[in-house]
Amino acid sequence: MSKRKIVFLVFMLASIVMVGCSNSDNAKANNEDERDDQLVLAVGGEPDEGFDPTTGWGRYGSPLFQSTLLKRDNDLSIVEDLAKDYKVSDNGLVWTVTIRDDVQFSDGEPLTAEDVVFTFETAAKSQSVIDLTNVETIEQMDQYTVQFTLEQPQSTFVSLLVTTGIVPKHAYNDQYREQPVGSGPYQLVQWDKGQQLMVEANPYYYGDTPSFKRLTFLFLSEESALAAAQAGDVDVVSVPATYANQTIDGMDLAAVQSVDNRGIMFPYVQTGEETEEGHPIGHDVTADRAIRQAINLAIDREALVEGVLEGHGTPAYTVADGLPWWNADTVIEDADPEEATAILNEAGWFKGEQGIFEKDGLKAAFTLHYPTGDRIRQSLAMAVASQLQPFGMDIRTEGKSWSELETLMYSNPVMMGWGSHDPIEIYNLFSSETRGEGYYNANYYSNETVDHYLQQAMHATSQEEANQYWQQAQWDGETGHSAKGDAPWAWLVNLDHLYYIREGLNIGEQKVQPHGHGWPITDFITNWHWTDERED
Repeated sequence: MSKRKIVFLVFMLASIVMVGCSNSDNAKANNEDERDDQLVLAVGGEPDEGFDPTTGWGRYGSPLFQSTLLKRDNDLSIVEDLAKDYKVSDNGLVWTVTIRDDVQFSDGEPLTAEDVVFTFETAAKSQSVIDLTNVETIEQMDQYTVQFTLEQPQSTFVSLLVTTGIVPKHAYNDQYREQPVGSGPYQLVQWDKGQQLMVEANPYYYGDTPSFKRLTFLFLSEESALAAAQAGDVDVVSVPATYANQTIDGMDLAAVQSVDNRGIMFPYVQTGEETEEGHPIGHDVTADRAIRQAINLAIDREALVEGVLEGHGTPAYTVADGLPWWNADTVIEDADPEEATAILNEAGWFKGEQGIFEKDGLKAAFTLHYPTGDRIRQSLAMAVASQLQPFGMDIRTEGKSWSELETLMYSNPVMMGWGSHDPIEIYNLFSSETRGEGYYNANYYSNETVDHYLQQAMHATSQEEANQYWQQAQWDGETGHSAKGDAPWAWLVNLDHLYYIREGLNIGEQKVQPHGHGWPITDFITNWHWTDERED
């Protein structure tokens, strides 16, 4: 072979290698570009009822696929979303909402006042958790104006405008819950039930364009979600406090404050009555206010936060700690077993031979139930029982299924959890009108003074006025539904919502999150972006 041919072959081989390397580099760059605008998340369970706002989707976070008329900002103040303006009449009965004229659904069709009217009328007929019974009429005034007329003033009506996503009249049918069309930042692409949900950015979204074109939500157990994070297969994963001490390469732990609380609901009345379904009501031990108050005073909440939540939480004193309608006077600064003992003694409870308080032959003993499979509630129940045993109360703990708890909760203490950005939750839990309604006032709490405050809060014509009454219902210096008053609950802890997040992924400032249903971390997802600190 001639020297010229050898040189030519070497040159060709070098060229092929260079082209191959160039193609490889280009493919790598393309893959990185694709990766840069996609995220994989394991941030909560699969919504059993699908994605229909008219039956409750979006109550505990962003509806993601739909927009709402109003929303709450980082300070929980009300700001406009679809609405560009809203007015409330002086008597609080007429709410007039003017919406934007530049909004389209993800199928390209315009969103108008007709869709708003349709959404709320459909929600009213659904007989779901969305309570619109106080709404007298919903009228379309023009193409972009809707008027709601209430039967009575209702300060919490604004929360319905914050949480109810707008659905399209033209595309709403029996399959909507599984195939939602909306005007939110994302649109559903594929739902593999029990496995994953894939969504893409809505090209017609009127707000800030999301940095991420595609999101994949994985529906995994806590153990599997953690394993996926450790394997580098997810970018954001929510974990319970028991997993928050892990070190995961390439991920940082973020703790978001919440009002996702846990507490013990005490049966408030004595035994003897039954629900309409025949379930027993009441418990003779917890019907004594001295018992309930003593438990609230004797429990060391800080120890529960440190021991059960690994420090990832705060002590809880009401269902609404830190929210605008919370009364800070409800705080119990430190556990005080001596004061708790004095309250019991004054009420006729004294320790027997076994060191357990007794009164007229009745021992301070009961079974504390918790939902089976919920590790945090189980651990809290066991820790409370452990704390109160040396104090002088005999508390057994037992896990039950939710179907079992639905029959036991009227007559047994239960470890429950709540937490909402809507103060109507206070009304539902503590109003005499809601006794025995679902999970709300299952302990049959009743106080005429508290009822009066709750009614005034509900019918106030401004949020500021309403907040004063919500606070008085908790504690007015003499009575209330907090631990300083009737103590129908022993609120224990507010959970931090914990997430392992890929290094360099900025999820922005988060507001205080509500109960964990509904993926609340996605509330500001249009602000998420990669930062320069991201590792290659």
